[in-house]
Amino acid sequence: MSGHSKWATTKHKKAVIDAKRGKLFAKLVKNVEVAARLGGGDPSGNPTLYDAIQKAKKSSVPNDNIDRAVKRGSGAESGGSDYETIMYEAYGPSGVAMLIECLTDNRNRSASDVRVAVTRNGGTMADVGSVLRLFARKGVVVVPKHQASGEVTEDAVLEAALEAGLEETNDAGESWEAISDPNDVVEVRKAIEAAGLDYDSSEVQFVPSFGQLVDSADVAGKVMRIVDALEDSDDVQNVYDNVELSPEVQAQLAAED
Repeated sequence: MSGHSKWATTKHKKAVIDAKRGKLFAKLVKNVEVAARLGGGDPSGNPTLYDAIQKAKKSSVPNDNIDRAVKRGSGAESGGSDYETIMYEAYGPSGVAMLIECLTDNRNRSASDVRVAVTRNGGTMADVGSVLRLFARKGVVVVPKHQASGEVTEDAVLEAALEAGLEETNDAGESWEAISDPNDVVEVRKAIEAAGLDYDSSEVQFVPSFGQLVDSADVAGKVMRIVDALEDSDDVQNVYDNVELSPEVQAQLAAED
């Protein structure tokens, strides 16, 4: 799935350089609040909360925002919302499969936002289950290749986490993706930390079982527009897809960056 991974990296770079930091902060804070509500406000006993906090910190979310989210979620402070997770399914150009994960306190608003973002940008909504079956829930720990201690090789990641439940590694361009069973993601993350390696994020994601080859920069751009429109919604937390870019399209997108 190296093509998909490089597509994810391209999306990540774009998200960093465009003017969406405020929306990103809000989504990360929402994740922290929900994690605290579900598992309690103590990160040492709630690994989901621990990872949500670390991801927020690595994205430079202010500590005060994080602390208030923990308090709202745990009930130590009023003002929390009753969020629920909803998954929508869609197809983009060239049969690209898309899963849209929302965290919302208003189902009708989320459904409307997702439908408009998809259909106005050339995609179609899919029947329930038709896209979800193409993905598997996996633990994903993202380990940057370039670290203060030096370059991190694939062998270093394998050596660090294989006994902790690591199943495979993906080359995501500037980083390695350490893939595991969802139940093993915490142990894999701890093993990577114990080996002295830094990581960017550690969470459960939906990983495609196969990639949909995109060999046209125009088609890749159309898919990107759908993703951008979806991520403009405050309710959309994650957009997963099975895009696999051809080497030629990868080179074109790299040149545009």
